[in-house]
Amino acid sequence: MEAWIIYAVGAAVFAAATTILAKIGLNSVSSNLAAAMRTMVVLVFVWVVVFVVGSYGEIRYVEGRTWFFLIMSGFATGGSWLCYFRALQLSSVRRVVPIAKSSTILAMILAFIFLSEPIGVIIIIGMVLMGVGTWLMIELKKNEAKPEGGRSWLFFAVLSAVFAALTSVLGRAGIVGIEANLGTAIRTVAVVPMAWMMVFITGEQKKMKVINKKGWLFLLLSGLATGASWLFFYRALQLGTASRVVPIDKLSIVITMGFAFIFLGERFSWRSVVGLVLLTVGTLLPVVFN
Repeated sequence: MEAWIIYAVGAAVFAAATTILAKIGLNSVSSNLAAAMRTMVVLVFVWVVVFVVGSYGEIRYVEGRTWFFLIMSGFATGGSWLCYFRALQLSSVRRVVPIAKSSTILAMILAFIFLSEPIGVIIIIGMVLMGVGTWLMIELKKNEAKPEGGRSWLFFAVLSAVFAALTSVLGRAGIVGIEANLGTAIRTVAVVPMAWMMVFITGEQKKMKVINKKGWLFLLLSGLATGASWLFFYRALQLGTASRVVPIDKLSIVITMGFAFIFLGERFSWRSVVGLVLLTVGTLLPVVFN
């Protein structure tokens, strides 16, 4: 088995853990404040890894082009985070995650346009299956109780997908010629000010005093899971192509749905199950046959 596959699978597992831990933690913390606090945990975590592996000395050799793409990737990540956790706060995991993870399709298209990565019949079939699977999993029943904020969760989930796709492509462009852990650490620095800027704009920094121990614990664990997911993801991007790495990483949706069923008690209809199967098959096609 190729090394990039192992790293991509690891990224998927930790990404799923991030979603569930964050969803639990969001019960007592606003989404913007939660995202900002998690960035601090991730920042410390990834820079510790950089110093442990000894790649910090390479920062003097990072080119301007690499700095640009890594920083832009960090900004895109910040936008994706803010939208994703706002959507999770407004609605359930089973609704938000399928839409957010549809960023795979857009990322593959952007990788073809901007990174000149090949896109053949198999990849196109995979994208169609992912699109149909995502559509089946989005259940907007009229007789279902409307979540807080009405359908605004849908807007934030879509924005999260767009920013996540940009994150993958920009990250792939920036990770070339730089040690993966160091690249992840640099882009994390760009996420922090963006996340905290949103906190102070909304005045939510005052709410830090009322966070209970459970909230702190799950935010900490979520941040550590995010850091681990990023490190695995960008190492995989360094070893493989975005059109192959991103689909495996996005398989975290399968693990996330399983976690949501076990730990959050969320239930899924047969329509959702069929959609998940199609989404999984479509995701794996480009990896298996590419």
